[in-house]
Amino acid sequence: MSNPSAKTAIVTGGSRGIGRAIVKALAEAGFNVAFSYASNQAAAQEVEAMVKGFGVEALAVQADAANPAEAQALIEQAHKQFGRIDALVNNAGITRDGLLMRMSDDDWAKVLDTNLAGSFYTCRAASRIMLKQRAGAIVNISSVVGVYGNAGQANYAASKAGLIGFTKSIAKEFGSRGVTANVVAPGFIETDMTESVPKEKLIEHIPLGRLGAPEDIAKAVLFLITSGNYITGQVLHVDGGLVF
Repeated sequence: MSNPSAKTAIVTGGSRGIGRAIVKALAEAGFNVAFSYASNQAAAQEVEAMVKGFGVEALAVQADAANPAEAQALIEQAHKQFGRIDALVNNAGITRDGLLMRMSDDDWAKVLDTNLAGSFYTCRAASRIMLKQRAGAIVNISSVVGVYGNAGQANYAASKAGLIGFTKSIAKEFGSRGVTANVVAPGFIETDMTESVPKEKLIEHIPLGRLGAPEDIAKAVLFLITSGNYITGQVLHVDGGLVF
């Protein structure tokens, strides 16, 4: 049975990896969840079924985070279906790694458009609803790479560092209306994005001696959304002690 009084969350890039874990945690906590996915419809349908299994409603929307019209449509569809938006999690992200001197204009622009501009588009659309409600929580998923940089990832690091400055700014704008905005900065998490990286080499630099799980990020996001009423403009590192 669905719960019509449930709160509503939107997650971008919610069909796999960290995004899927965030969707699951929110559904388990009683949120109706709308999520976007890039192209894998089968994975999206599987996540939809999982959400509904927790007795809440799901809405899967195929959308490119880098497309302002599609980002706007995601927010509008969720609001139309559920009547309110209590939380927005910007998780959609891509990498196009390469040394700077060989990096193409397209590899630079695509990463910035998806990872940084995409969050701007959804936050702009959702803020109009949240500010009117005088309530809401925004969590933007950055990365430790956005804090300390990484060779071969100038575009990715720039997009994730930009997300931190962006979030701190909107936290100041939205605070007077009861809307919080925070960042979760994951370290090295076991997903398909880290599959090709030699794990032993990564673990050497992590004080806790292991990679994180998508669920570790999901728990941090859920905490900020459900218990972070007096937390805004902050960066929560979930990285096993990689960055102090």
